[in-house]
Amino acid sequence: MSTPTIPKGNQYFDATLYTGTGAAQTIYNAAQFQPDMMWLKNRSAGSTSHILVDSVRGASIVLTPQTTTGDQNLPSYVSSFNANGVSLGTGSGGNTADISTSGSNYVVWQWKAGGATVTNNNGFVPSQVSANPTSGFSIATYTGNGSNSSVGHGLGVAPSLIIVKCRSTTSDWYVYHASLGTGAYLKLDSNGYTTSDANYFTSSTSTLFSMTGSATAINTNAATYVAYCWAPVAGYSQFGSYTGNGSTDGTFVYTGFRPRWLLIKRTDSGTNDWALFDSAREDININNAKGLKPNTNGAEYTGNNYHDLLSNGFKFRNGDTDTNASGATYVYAAFAEAPFKFANAR
Repeated sequence: MSTPTIPKGNQYFDATLYTGTGAAQTIYNAAQFQPDMMWLKNRSAGSTSHILVDSVRGASIVLTPQTTTGDQNLPSYVSSFNANGVSLGTGSGGNTADISTSGSNYVVWQWKAGGATVTNNNGFVPSQVSANPTSGFSIATYTGNGSNSSVGHGLGVAPSLIIVKCRSTTSDWYVYHASLGTGAYLKLDSNGYTTSDANYFTSSTSTLFSMTGSATAINTNAATYVAYCWAPVAGYSQFGSYTGNGSTDGTFVYTGFRPRWLLIKRTDSGTNDWALFDSAREDININNAKGLKPNTNGAEYTGNNYHDLLSNGFKFRNGDTDTNASGATYVYAAFAEAPFKFANAR
């Protein structure tokens, strides 16, 4: 096997667990990198929001993935991105998650982009971008123009996953996935299936993504947006689709690495929640499916979506409709713990 560009996934992405103390604390990542995006969830308690912050908007500016709420300036949640993790406060205000309840269990997912923000003029409107072509991840902020438009992402290859959120007003989270094709989208804050609209995500190229003036949710004139863009990197990240079989001997999906983080959504019909798993919360097979749902504020659930996280992919072990209904189609996003060349079986 060829040596992958990224021999250890945690150089650019990590999943970290911690227990709340009721006080401020610093959360470290294993490879000692400075993250540019952090997504956090209280695993123990329901009715607590996911929170997402990034270095381009600023560490104190909070978004909540399961709501339509725009930017909230809440410095008591995340005070800084550090050379080896993030510093958390005690959390207060807004419709956000708690991050410090004594005895509660939490998970933090961290991604490394490109650090310092630069102006990107590849699109029809300028964007402020932190891009890391090595790991295939960029963060771009832009202002809509209400007309045919495009936004530069800085990756040098076409993104396979783009998540766009309006920052300045209430709006859904719009998700482009290459397996759906252009003119189609999902909503991260919804359990709905694929919507086709030729005005949304009209193209995804090596320099930019595009939309028309009718794509108001991602291009309203004078509204501000953030776009999280990922391109696949062999041995580190993969974005694809599969068909479920409804069986305890479920469909095997090859990724070329042992997954650390796995996000799945049914796309063909029904009202199925997003499903999010990682090996930090349970690292043995058969995985007892300690799942979280990005479109809800529920606590971590167990007992559904049994699956194996394998040295080269993943495989489901029951017919739960969120992940493995017979004949249903799904899209996924996965990030590596270790590439296949260096991965061991669990």
